[in-house]
Amino acid sequence: MVLDSCIFCRIVKGKTPAYVVFEDEKTIAFLDTVPLSRGHTLVIPKTHCVKLEDLDWVDAKALFKTVYILLNTIPNAVESPACTVAVNNGPESGQEIPHAHVHIIPRYRNDRGGPIHAIMRQRPRFSNNELIQIAQRIRDLSSLH
Repeated sequence: MVLDSCIFCRIVKGKTPAYVVFEDEKTIAFLDTVPLSRGHTLVIPKTHCVKLEDLDWVDAKALFKTVYILLNTIPNAVESPACTVAVNNGPESGQEIPHAHVHIIPRYRNDRGGPIHAIMRQRPRFSNNELIQIAQRIRDLSSLH
């Protein structure tokens, strides 16, 4: 499904212009218009879904195949030694466009971008017992799939 109300779906349909860097049957990648660095790219599934877990397995594999391809291409194109790959998966995580997407952000030494752990200003602390319980719960739920 593609929604006319979604800006990313309009890009997929060609109704909204974008600086497309890659496209195949299932995905499209384009430069972010509010980039965090030179070459900052968004990779999206052509099928509309808000969160990654809403994708079917075929579309999820296609999305990350495109990310994998671009992880070599983008840094070479913009002469960056590294990339941050990020997903804001749901509005509480900072997702601003309600269409699943992966950011590929070229990074440079001293770019002041910081590590992924800089997202949380205050980090929670967990006891060893709590970590054991969390890990077990994740294993239990993962076995349902």
